[in-house]
Amino acid sequence: MGYYLPSEILESTRLKGIEKANIPFLKLLVLAFMGGVYISLGFLAYIRVVGTMPPELGSLRTFLGACVFPVGLLGVLLAGGELTTSNMMILFVAYIKKSIPARKVLYNWVVVFLGNLIGSLFVAFFLSHYTGISEGDFLQTTLYIAAGKVNQDLLPALVSGIGCNLFVCMAVWMSFGAKDITGKILASWFPIMAFVVVGFQHVVANMFVIPAAMFSGQSPITFLDFIGNIIPVYIGNLLGGAIFFGLMYCIALAPKKEKSTEN
Repeated sequence: MGYYLPSEILESTRLKGIEKANIPFLKLLVLAFMGGVYISLGFLAYIRVVGTMPPELGSLRTFLGACVFPVGLLGVLLAGGELTTSNMMILFVAYIKKSIPARKVLYNWVVVFLGNLIGSLFVAFFLSHYTGISEGDFLQTTLYIAAGKVNQDLLPALVSGIGCNLFVCMAVWMSFGAKDITGKILASWFPIMAFVVVGFQHVVANMFVIPAAMFSGQSPITFLDFIGNIIPVYIGNLLGGAIFFGLMYCIALAPKKEKSTEN
């Protein structure tokens, strides 16, 4: 089970950023839709695991649910998908390395965000609400999770978003460092599991669980509450992925400048 060095991962990330920046619109939107679907399915699996567990289990419930949540990112990385949070880091690295212009970065971020949103809403309404999978015995869990997201104050939600995307980008970065599928699974599984255990906020996951609660008709959450959560969490995810991860590694792994010598 081989692996690449951090400097090699940085170059792979740069090349991946160039590739993503040049994906045609329809293909990009479809892959982003699938990315939203995969993350939402991971969250739906989490709800089904923890939903009927007794509260007395405490943090063990969260841990067991977190063990299945990473299947969403694995779908993005291995089956193929575009994800807003990982692209915040990947495209920004390519931009910092002067490989793509800013307009292509912003274009990708906007299209992928919209595709993720459509995919998440699809799962929230059709695969979750319409089938009743997140309701019935599992409704209280869905409502509790969604309420916890929207009730967090703006600044803590933003900071939580930073923490979340440090974990997500760590998972993607380390998966780029693995040379086989087993390594990619192991490298990405544990950081995602950790961010769920900690309870950080992920904008695409929130695009699923908050509407899932709203569609049930049993939640007081409004559309304005939803938007009021998505904006700070998105900004936090962006800062975490682009600045606190992508930029930091561009600085840390920058080629050393050779000192000039006088003859």
